[in-house]
Amino acid sequence: MTQIDPRRLRVLQALADHGTVTAAGEALHLTPSAVSQQLATLEAETGQELLHRRGRRVSLTAAGELLVQHANAVTAELERAQATLASFTTGARGRVELASFASAITQVVAPAIQRLRQSTPDVTVVVRDAEGHTSLPLLLDGEIDVAITEEYRPSHRTDLRVIRYPLYSEPFDAVLPAGHRLAGRRSIGLKELSGGDDDWIAPLPGNPCRDVVELAGASPRVTHTSDDFSAIVALVAAGAGIALVPRNAFTAADGAVAVPIGRSAPRRRVFVAVRRGSEEHPLIRTVLDGLLVTPGRASPGRPRTRRPRG
Repeated sequence: MTQIDPRRLRVLQALADHGTVTAAGEALHLTPSAVSQQLATLEAETGQELLHRRGRRVSLTAAGELLVQHANAVTAELERAQATLASFTTGARGRVELASFASAITQVVAPAIQRLRQSTPDVTVVVRDAEGHTSLPLLLDGEIDVAITEEYRPSHRTDLRVIRYPLYSEPFDAVLPAGHRLAGRRSIGLKELSGGDDDWIAPLPGNPCRDVVELAGASPRVTHTSDDFSAIVALVAAGAGIALVPRNAFTAADGAVAVPIGRSAPRRRVFVAVRRGSEEHPLIRTVLDGLLVTPGRASPGRPRTRRPRG
């Protein structure tokens, strides 16, 4: 019986994650031809057709999907083995790579690093600023050890390769120019927001936050785009339009007001994620414990013109 090379399983996982041979190669630092060769060899090893090939496009067959599930289990066991071996060392000492979006760095990561520098100075946390929807691919590709990411609506679909720990949940507020017709309200409804003739400022297509307004039932006329909430608030302050911004991401800007939305407010749920099997690694466990001590909290508020926290 031919042995399956685990390294080729990683190539198959990358194809399943990224969708194309080229993208899989970029994630693995391989050329597209090397990826194709590895996959062809894996098919020969398994004696199964793992890919549907339609010109330059490929997709997984049923056998390919099944093998990916086994590859995920193998990956988790390898992570668990590394964590077990690491537990035999003298203690937590080393470097952990973490990716997080900006407001969570302020709310959670920076305070955790401050605590860890006092309690476990031999643990170094290296932070990468990354949008929430990009950090999980970085985690699964092995480029980081810990990801702080987000979701905007409850989902029953979870990646079994990842373990998630809730950090906090925060509502989106309406951010309006100070002279806007609704700026003086204590709270407003989404229907009131969508009922006007305002230009909107929103994240770029592909950012899940872009969908928040549509998910909430509004139909914005998006005129300006940015993935930086500070830039969005600045554009609102300049009178360029209105926006929805997570409460902890609102930054001070003269001329911009954040007004709470009523019960219909969409929410951002923030969580920390690690690869399954790595959660008991001494370094990663130390960082997780530090992050989970005092998570950021967003409480109901009144209209604001100043930054509430962080």
